[in-house]
Amino acid sequence: MSSWVWIVIALAVVVVVGGVVWRALAARRTKDLRERFGPEYDRTATESGSQREAEAELAARQERREQLNIRPLAEGARQRYARQWEGVQAQFVDSPGAALTAADALVSAVMVERGYPMDDFEQRAADVSVDHPQVVQNYRQARDISRASEQGQASTEDLRQAMRNYRALFDELLGDDVADQAVARDDGQLSRDEARTATRGSVR
Repeated sequence: MSSWVWIVIALAVVVVVGGVVWRALAARRTKDLRERFGPEYDRTATESGSQREAEAELAARQERREQLNIRPLAEGARQRYARQWEGVQAQFVDSPGAALTAADALVSAVMVERGYPMDDFEQRAADVSVDHPQVVQNYRQARDISRASEQGQASTEDLRQAMRNYRALFDELLGDDVADQAVARDDGQLSRDEARTATRGSVR
C-alpha cells in the first residue's frame, strides 16, 4: 500500500480510539457526579434541560467548593447551636412564623461559622449542595415557605414542614450526635405541638 493509505488508516484508528476514550471519560464523569450529588444531579439536569449543561454546572460547584475553607464546628459551638435550636423549636408553639424566621437565621449562622460564603441564596444553596446534596432541596423548600409566611400565605402545616426541612440541613451542618439528640427531641416536641397549633389555623 501507499504511505498515504497507511497515514489515513492510522488517523482513522486515532479518531476511533479517541472517541472511545472520550465516551469512557464522559461516562465516568457522569457516574461520579451522580454518586456525588444524588437527587441534586437529577434536579439540575431537569432545570437546565441538558445533561451536558447540568454536569458543567455541578463540576463548577465542585471547583468552587475546593476553594472554600469549610471547617467543622468546635464541640462547644455544636452544643451551643443545639441548645439554640431547642429554643427555636419551643418558640414554634406560640409563634410558628417567628420560629421559622429564627430557624432560617440559625441555619445561616451555622453556615457562616463553618465558612460558607453568604452570597445570594441560590449561590449559597449551590455551595451547600456539594457537601449536603441529600438535604439541599429541603433548604430551598424551607426558604420558599418562609417567604410565603412573610406574605401571610403559609398554613401551620406548611410552617411545620419548613421547620423539619430546616432541621434536616441543620442536623448535617452540626455533624455529630449532639444534632441527632436535638432532632429526636424535636420529633416528639413537634408531635405534641401539632395538636396545639392546629387550632390556631393558618399563620397570617
